[in-house]
Amino acid sequence: MPGLVDVHVHFMPQRVLDKVWAFFDEASRHYGVDWSIRYRLPEAERLAALRSFGVVAFAPLVYPHKPGMGEWLTDWALDFGARVDGAVPTATLYPEPGVEAYAARALSAGARCFKAHVQVGGYDPRELDGAWGLLAEARVPVVVHCGHGPVPGAHTGLDVFEDVLRRHPSLVAVLAHAGMPDYLGALDLVDRYDGVHLDTTMVGVPFTEARAALPRDWATRLVDVTDRVVLGSDFPNIPYDYSAQLDAIEGWAAADDRLGEPFLRAVLHDNGARLLRLSPG
Repeated sequence: MPGLVDVHVHFMPQRVLDKVWAFFDEASRHYGVDWSIRYRLPEAERLAALRSFGVVAFAPLVYPHKPGMGEWLTDWALDFGARVDGAVPTATLYPEPGVEAYAARALSAGARCFKAHVQVGGYDPRELDGAWGLLAEARVPVVVHCGHGPVPGAHTGLDVFEDVLRRHPSLVAVLAHAGMPDYLGALDLVDRYDGVHLDTTMVGVPFTEARAALPRDWATRLVDVTDRVVLGSDFPNIPYDYSAQLDAIEGWAAADDRLGEPFLRAVLHDNGARLLRLSPG
């Protein structure tokens, strides 16, 4: 296998990342659990760490939490993706005047993945109808945090996001955290919509299993959707080693004889490479 392709990684302008880290410093108040950032390192060291894990390509995701941030965060992410080896150009969305214009510019500039954070942004994803249409037409994937985990938001819930999918059934949507905690609901959306994928971000690791455990038959349920599951990690903002996510995925592969090494290659590399339109080899 050429290496790992991670579709859910966070690199941001330092002042934004500092605020994100400060939020996690207060996670016991926000989420009821301590959350010590495992890879709280300077940018160059974070990039070196990713490469040391075997990550050969990744989507550096950014997301706004209020109006006025989406466009300049998108510009930053496009530049980061163009200048950093292994990164792909990405963009973000927020329901605000001009979102369709800057989403269209990002697509023209070569954005290969978008991020929409319904929980942090606190917005109704149905308000982005025009932008969803642009992404559906371009077949560019969007990683969407629309599940209720780690805590419900004002407009979270897979039922809400399914309204978007009904309007745009060809949208290539990657459900962040596999829709946590509604894993079975997320699999239902994979079954109903050809463009829906699940990412593995924080799924099945001990930290999460204590709060949002997977169904006992999770591995068996993945047998028919091996082409729709992609590696995601939430690096660097995880409170455990990166290897914990790989261990979880390896455990699923070993739990059902129909998965095994072909499943590992698909999840850890091939599916992400296809979504991010990486060049062969």
